[in-house]
Amino acid sequence: MSEVIVQAIGLSKTFQRGQVEVTALEHVDLNVHKGEFVALMGPSGSGKSTLLHLIAGMDKPTEGRLIVLGEEPATMKEHSLARWRTNHLGFVFQSFNLIPVMTALENVELPLKLTSLPRARRRENAETALKLVGLSERLDHFPRQLSGGQEQRVAIARALVTDPDIILADEPTGNLDAASATDVLSLLQKLNKDFGKTIIMVTHDPHSAAAAGRLLHLDKGKFIESTYLTAAT
Repeated sequence: MSEVIVQAIGLSKTFQRGQVEVTALEHVDLNVHKGEFVALMGPSGSGKSTLLHLIAGMDKPTEGRLIVLGEEPATMKEHSLARWRTNHLGFVFQSFNLIPVMTALENVELPLKLTSLPRARRRENAETALKLVGLSERLDHFPRQLSGGQEQRVAIARALVTDPDIILADEPTGNLDAASATDVLSLLQKLNKDFGKTIIMVTHDPHSAAAAGRLLHLDKGKFIESTYLTAAT
């Protein structure tokens, strides 16, 4: 078995909403191995996105520990955390989160501006990432000139451009039609199988989840089922 690169130990997260304390995650234990494609499923409010945000260091646990690539994001200072994210994590969001006034190439290049790479190298890497997702002919197009599926592929290229260890995808097909969703899932599978990228994907869609190698069901902040999907391996 490959090395564990995400480990949750007794992980809990609660939020205060007015006078009510809401439990998003409750004493969760989890191991994700290098090279896995894991899908997190569950009803709204089950804790899927909360877990993703904790892995990314966007939030801190209330209890327990979360170790990602040998580091504990919750204990890192903001400057170090931002650099660590840039070097090791890539993000794909449901709403694409592209900047409208930037071209596809400029959007993909954006994370590299936090690195020490010279401008020419940044552009070269961004072009390579867009070529990998099949958009080498759309470098100078703005988001409004792209279809939803193309926008999401730009977002995936942006997530890839720093060559991260882990790709975190939060409902990456949620805003796409069926054909575009299938294309995006095929691309994620290619990144996992051909390039060895570890992918953790939140989804509510069984079809999307079937693209993964392991399916984890969350309900009321707890894992209730873990299934290895032989069809995806």
